[in-house]
Amino acid sequence: MLKHFLPDQHVKSIFEITPHSLKEKGVKGIITDLDNTLVEWDRPNATPKLISWFEEMKQSNIKVTIVSNNNENRVKAFSHPLEIPFIYQARKPMGRAFRRALSEMGLRKEETVVIGDQLLTDVLGGNRSGFHTILVVPVAQTDGFFTKFNRLVERRILNWFRKKGMIQWED
Repeated sequence: MLKHFLPDQHVKSIFEITPHSLKEKGVKGIITDLDNTLVEWDRPNATPKLISWFEEMKQSNIKVTIVSNNNENRVKAFSHPLEIPFIYQARKPMGRAFRRALSEMGLRKEETVVIGDQLLTDVLGGNRSGFHTILVVPVAQTDGFFTKFNRLVERRILNWFRKKGMIQWED
């Protein structure tokens, strides 16, 4: 059961994920979380660097869909100016939003990665649904109310993985 919390890959930032590295793995699509994955949870808009990252993905024919547990206003306000498809109130780690994103992109699981900053929502949901999962270090050091609880649980799970030699990276 705990293996569902183990990401396939770990990166310090979304910017370490390049079109080249994705295409080498046959990836044509990204399902990504929003808050603390792409930008701080309280930042309303994309940074210029993130806008460039999205553009690079688009130019490389890699589709991106934002899948967030946040509300419609938050996700739409962020995604709409960038013309990036999104799913709000996703109820991750449940699989429905992942399947919907996959269907809307017209891709298969084997061609898609799930990127997020949380084990209990993004990684668990992506793994249970059969995707390659990439855990990123959270962009902000602060979290919303519910995420604070998740982080406590995540630290215990990550420490267990470290003790078992299943991960080598540091937080």
